[in-house]
Amino acid sequence: MNMLDRYIARTLLGGVALTMAVLLTLGLLFIFISEQPDVGTGHYGLMEALQYSLMTLPQFALTSFPAGVLIGALLGIGVLARSNELTVMRVSGMSKLRLSVAVLFSAFVLVGIAMLIGEFLAQPLGELADQQKAFARYADVSFAGSAGAWIRSGDTIVEVQGLSTAAEFRGMLVFNLTPDNRIASVARASRATPLGPKAWRLLDYTESSLSQNTVSSQQQTERVLQTTAGSDLLQFAVVPPAQLALHNLYRAILYLRSNNQAAEPYLIAFWSRIARMAGILAALLFALPFGFGSMRSATFGGRTTLGLTLGVVYFFLQRLVESGAQVYRVDPLILAWVPTALLTLGAVVLIWRIR
Repeated sequence: MNMLDRYIARTLLGGVALTMAVLLTLGLLFIFISEQPDVGTGHYGLMEALQYSLMTLPQFALTSFPAGVLIGALLGIGVLARSNELTVMRVSGMSKLRLSVAVLFSAFVLVGIAMLIGEFLAQPLGELADQQKAFARYADVSFAGSAGAWIRSGDTIVEVQGLSTAAEFRGMLVFNLTPDNRIASVARASRATPLGPKAWRLLDYTESSLSQNTVSSQQQTERVLQTTAGSDLLQFAVVPPAQLALHNLYRAILYLRSNNQAAEPYLIAFWSRIARMAGILAALLFALPFGFGSMRSATFGGRTTLGLTLGVVYFFLQRLVESGAQVYRVDPLILAWVPTALLTLGAVVLIWRIR
């Protein structure tokens, strides 16, 4: 990367940073406002609502990132166009391909940032925010009526009931099946604590084994239950697929397929996330042609309006196809790429028309 590439990248990244700062500020405000109906329930006050809003902001950033990149890239290209720097680059012999490569340097930086947010920030902070909100709202209420989560691991089906503390579940039911899918035994534990990704510590454990003519029972004060899919997979049952990190989505798909369960919502979320990452590359390339021709002299307000329009259209089109894949049972691998493919096609056509 030479000095000119760094200059272009710095200008584009500056435009994206400015745009994302505005979007995140608005997002924080909208999330905080949406939390107001819950304020006053239990110990959930204004400060807790603000904390919740801040902790869920990375998830909002991840969702709005492609649209923010598109708007910011148009603003950054506008800065280069108004000072005729892009024209000078072209006149000095810089080809369209070389300009596109310089723009893609910025795109890969932004993809890296989005990956870091999606894999290490958005999901953990979102889960912690939901947990803290639940304990704040229901601090004085029993969890006895809340629903649990079901996990199947081979011939074992486990129902993990609701949290009683931050690190302990209030009970567990364990169903062991025969090879022909009949119930071999049913067990119940009054409390369950995760010991790791594939083990549980069960207290007050009672198991009833079924045979053709008899039922035998045994009780244990404590038992360690080993499962192929353990506490680490609980998040697949309680966290919406769109909020899971890519590596967790991949593991959920493999797990569900290995147990002959439907994985379509996770496939849609997985490929939509990949398509949105690729959409960052397409957004920067799409903005490049607007530094030439009639749009070169466009005002800051004009570029902002254009960027907002295109960004909003892309954002809602992505949401539309994600919903459509679930409703109309369309192949998620194909439908998830529709908005990004259209943006890429538009970028290629516009770049090809640059003189």
